[in-house]
Amino acid sequence: MAEEYDLKTSQLLARKWREKTALGSSGKWQVEVGEPTSHTVGALESELIKESSSNPIFVRRDTQTSFQWRIRNLPYPKEVYSVSVEKEQRCCVVRTTNKKYYKKFPIPDMDRYQLPLDAAALSFTYANATLIITYRKPQEILAVEEELQKELQKIKAANDGDGECKTQ
Repeated sequence: MAEEYDLKTSQLLARKWREKTALGSSGKWQVEVGEPTSHTVGALESELIKESSSNPIFVRRDTQTSFQWRIRNLPYPKEVYSVSVEKEQRCCVVRTTNKKYYKKFPIPDMDRYQLPLDAAALSFTYANATLIITYRKPQEILAVEEELQKELQKIKAANDGDGECKTQ
């Protein structure tokens, strides 16, 4: 796991996970929080097939008090969207009444601490073709993050840029 924090606000910017493949090499990074990195594509591949720029883009961005997801490029009015919690499947679901968009997504932090999902903690807003879904963090997670922030204050930040690797 790799996490990236803002030095000024101590806010989590990115969290990525990577596991070993069946053959033992490092697998691809799975982005949990933050923008996924752009894939480097060869010149020939980019000319043949390309993802549409109007496709919805699903990104998680957390705040101090809530988990937040943004779905960009959704052109429908706010009344069309419905956001709910599926307690049995431990996930959140976004639906449209016109059946043009459907998305299920888990909250891995809640799964890690085995906390139940609460429908009252879930809300959403819509502006500028972006649906913003917010799930208020429970007290247990806020307490753990506060302890983590205390530990992060003790750690000296790494310098930007390429430094010398002292282990080689």
